[in-house]
Parts: sequence; structure tokens; C-alpha cells
Amino acid sequence: MEWGSTKTLSSSRGSTKTTSSSRGSLNGYVNKQNCRIWSEANPQVYVETPFHPEKLTDWCALWAGGIIGPYFFKNDEGHNVTVNGDRDRAMITNFFIPELNNHDVQELWFQQDGATCPTARATIDLLKDTLGDRLISRFGPVNWPLRSCDLTPLDYFLWGYVKSLVYADKPQKLDHLEDNIRRVIADIRPQMLEKVIENWTSRLDYIRASRGSPMPEIIFKM
Repeated sequence: MEWGSTKTLSSSRGSTKTTSSSRGSLNGYVNKQNCRIWSEANPQVYVETPFHPEKLTDWCALWAGGIIGPYFFKNDEGHNVTVNGDRDRAMITNFFIPELNNHDVQELWFQQDGATCPTARATIDLLKDTLGDRLISRFGPVNWPLRSCDLTPLDYFLWGYVKSLVYADKPQKLDHLEDNIRRVIADIRPQMLEKVIENWTSRLDYIRASRGSPMPEIIFKM
């Protein structure tokens, strides 16, 4: 398949360029349905979590040659906000497309995850105006399966790697956390990204050869 190459840009709200977004909160808080504490006796422990923790939402795209972003979603007053369709399209128009124009987009394929905002019809139309048929996405010219995080480099590599480092100095303010995210992403070297994309193509090769069978654990090791 032509798009299984280092010319893919992958995005995740985060080669085909792959894109993705991620939500970070202070103190490394992660939303989980359940918390279990194993003990032979009642440990008399309680877990305190904030009801509405301060958080920010950032977006990145990566390919074998580099990373576009991070982009932080903010309102006109500069306050951190969550993503909706209008904000996602504003990011594409005002940030992503200008950055993309600095690269060789003639041979570049774009892959994104299946979240609602990036796959809204208006958003897909906007991306197709720039990328044509070189769009790998739910509802795009090349369809991409839902919940395929193991085939999305930003999900299986970037966000976990970033989150493992940005809380090291225990940031107490969102501005501090944002600075840490920018620094960690800026420090990622092309050699690391090349290995990530090599791993990604190995995953695609296995899925094609096995007709969608579960991947062995070894493929998850970078």
C-alpha cells in the first residue's frame, strides 16, 4: 500500500503524517473509571482526585522527518479550552496548513485518528481541499478503522513518551506544563522518529499479512 511509508504524516489531537490530540492535567492526573488497591487487610486508604482538574489540550503531527506542533487549544482570551469542530478547523487553517506548506506535500499522505471533531464532514472537506485523496481518515478517501490506537504512532509512542517526562519537575501551573511539553517535543530527534515509523510499517505489514489478527507483543517493543 502506497501510504505505508515514511511519507505519511500522522496526526493525533498525537510517515503518513499522523495527527492526534492529547489532554494533560496538573500533577499527572489521568481519568480512570476505577481505582483498585490490593491488600490482605483493609489498607484504610482513600484516593483523592480533583473533580474538575485544570487541563490543557494539545495537538501534534509527526512523520519520519519531524514533528509539527505542539498546538495548544486556547480561546481569544488565551485560556485553555477543549476541542470542538470550529476550533479544530481553525487550527487546521491557521496553524497546520501553513506549517504543512513548509514541507513537500506533493508526496505526503495524511493520517488522523477517528475522533469526532477531526472527522466531521466540514473538517474532512477542509482537509481534502488541501490534500486531495492523500487523506487516511474515517470518512476520508482512504478509510481508517475506529479505535486503532495500536496503528497510530502518536497514541502508541508520542503521548506516552511525553507524559513520562513532563511531570518530572511536578509542574504546578498550566503554563509550566505547557513549557515542559514544548521542550520535550522539541528535544525528540529525527533518529527516534525514524525508528517509530519503522515500527509502524512493521505493524502494518503484520496486519496485512495476518488479515487483521492481533499483533504479537514483540511488535509493541520500540
